[in-house]
Amino acid sequence: MIREEFEKTVNAAAAERGCSVVDIDWNDDDNVFEVTIDKSSEPVSLEDCEHVHRAVLDAFNRDIEDYALTVTSLGISAEEADELLKTTEE
Repeated sequence: MIREEFEKTVNAAAAERGCSVVDIDWNDDDNVFEVTIDKSSEPVSLEDCEHVHRAVLDAFNRDIEDYALTVTSLGISAEEADELLKTTEE
């Protein structure tokens, strides 16, 4: 996968939803990519993340490129989420 094309696709898709790309975590060894997006005017929605994810799927054939992709938003850390779930369960 060509990084420049990937970044161009991700940035364009995020911009279409009013988002910006905060980070792209490249794990070239396993072809696992994590994209983090943010939105200044409101919280990032699931639809925003899905839009970026689908744009990448449309641009890069997963069977040929053999990659895994996660699109996330800025927010609470995994540890904070676990703690929140513990207090909710109690």
